[in-house]
This record gives sequence, structure tokens and C-alpha cells, in this order.
Amino acid sequence: MGELVTGEAVALELRPAKLPSRALAVLLDLLVVVAGYVSVSIALLAATASLDEAAQTAVSIASFLLVLVGVPIAVETLSHGRSLGKLACGLRVVRDDGGPIRFRHALVRGALGVVEILLTAGVVACVASLVSARGRRLGDVFAGTLVVRERVPVARNGFPPPPPPWLAGRFSGLDLSAVPDGLWLEIRQYLGRMDQLDPQVGRTVAERLAGDLAARTGAPVQPGVPAAAFLAAVVQERRDREARRAFGAVGGPVADAYGPSAPALAPAAVPAPYNAPVSPDHGAPASPSSVAPPVPPVSRPSGGEGSATGFVPPA
Repeated sequence: MGELVTGEAVALELRPAKLPSRALAVLLDLLVVVAGYVSVSIALLAATASLDEAAQTAVSIASFLLVLVGVPIAVETLSHGRSLGKLACGLRVVRDDGGPIRFRHALVRGALGVVEILLTAGVVACVASLVSARGRRLGDVFAGTLVVRERVPVARNGFPPPPPPWLAGRFSGLDLSAVPDGLWLEIRQYLGRMDQLDPQVGRTVAERLAGDLAARTGAPVQPGVPAAAFLAAVVQERRDREARRAFGAVGGPVADAYGPSAPALAPAAVPAPYNAPVSPDHGAPASPSSVAPPVPPVSRPSGGEGSATGFVPPA
């Protein structure tokens, strides 16, 4: 699966769209735009019948630029990269860093699209997409954009489980820029399959991955925090950053990529720092009474310890 890397070195797990789906989206867009262009041309032809040939030519050129170039640019700008064809095919145009496109991106894509798609019947765009590793045409290269899939099929392994509530928001200050993509993939694969592993084997794998992740982030796993819970909490923090960085809120491609288990954004309350001591009774950061009131106990699921998230709070 291709990944986008933001300016903060956060990998967005979004799949670049392939040529067949992009071609279908462009075809749907062209059918709508050409139908509108023909209708406008017929209306203008009747309205300018009394004008001379030069005026009719000027009107024809203006209608061509307005309908076949201006309208697609306006639609992509206002919809943040989703034209009618892309919406039907589950695609979206985003920046190289995963953020929503703006007018200048749509303008460059639309201007070069006249040459790539309209004047050459899509031959240049197809060749460029086949040559590009991420399926980008020339308009995407010069505009700094990428067409990605919004609707990502659910993986057979399932989604990584959410972290336990007593670890939510504890890693907001963690530096994740040094964690390689390969380690993220290993962690996600483990979290998606940990229920299928032998408990002893799963514990060993979790401790190894947690040690690798702690070495990359420079923050060791705190005593009393299970390795699997630590991994799940850091993965959720990474997903939160992806959503905030790319879309400002949970939704769009990121939410679709993770499905209904996509995390909520950071809580309203300021989370405790990562190096704050953990209260073994409540699983929350211990704080002196002179600074803040004691943290209330976290209610545990009635169906047994860890039944809601799959993780057992520290004893």
C-alpha cells in the first residue's frame, strides 16, 4: 500500500488511485462537461447568429475555456478535490502532504489537463500515470497533488483495537518522526492479529515491538503499562495526528481507511505528559493534591477486565 508522508514525517496510509479507476472518473466527468458544453454551444450559436465570424469565434473560445476548463477547476476547488466522477469512484485529489487542495492546485491540474486529456485524447495522461510510481499525471506532478482512494476495503486482519481509556491522550508530546514505516506496519499487523496468537508468543512479540518503538521515540514504556496497550495508544496518537494534519478533523480518507474504529480527536482536557507517574490503582497519572484534585477511578467494564478494549489495566 502506498503511503503519503506529511511535513511532520507522519505517514498517511492512503492508497494512490490506479489508472483504471482514474480513467473511469475522468470519463464520467467528461460526459457531464461535454454534455454541458454542447448545450451551451447550441444556445450561443443561436444567440450569436447575427454577429460576424470573428465575434462568433471569440464566443466559441470563451465558452470552451469557461465550460471545459473553468467549470472543472471550480468544482475541484469548491469540493476540495472531489469532482462528480471522483465522488462516484471513491477518489479524491489531495496535496503531496495529504492536505486538501486549493485553487492554485486545481488551476494547474486543469490547465495541463487541457493538453493531457482533451487535446491528446488522454494519451499523455495515461502514459504519465503508467510511468509514475504513484500514478500521477503531469498535472499532478506540477501541481504537487495526488489522487487517492477514499473508500479503502477493510483488511482481513481487522482494525487495531483502541487503547484502554486510562492511556488515552498520554502520548500527545511523543516524537514519532524517527519511527520507520516498516515498524509501523509490524505494529499494525500485530495489533490486528494479537487475539489469534498464543498468549506467551503474543506477549513476547508485543514486548519486542514496544522496545523497538520506545528506542525510536526515546520514551521508555512505563512500569505497569502492558506492551500491547502501549503500542495501541501510540498507534492511536499517530492516527489522531494524521487526521488533524490532513483534514483538521476525523473524516474523509483517513476515517474511511480505518473504518468505524477511527479515533476521536484529542480530548478537551489537557492530557497528562507521557513521563507523568502512573497510579497503579486507577491507571491515571498521579498528581499531588496541591496541584490538582485527585484523579477519579476509571470504571472497568462489567464484563471483566479489559473486555471493552482487549487490554487489562495494571494491577
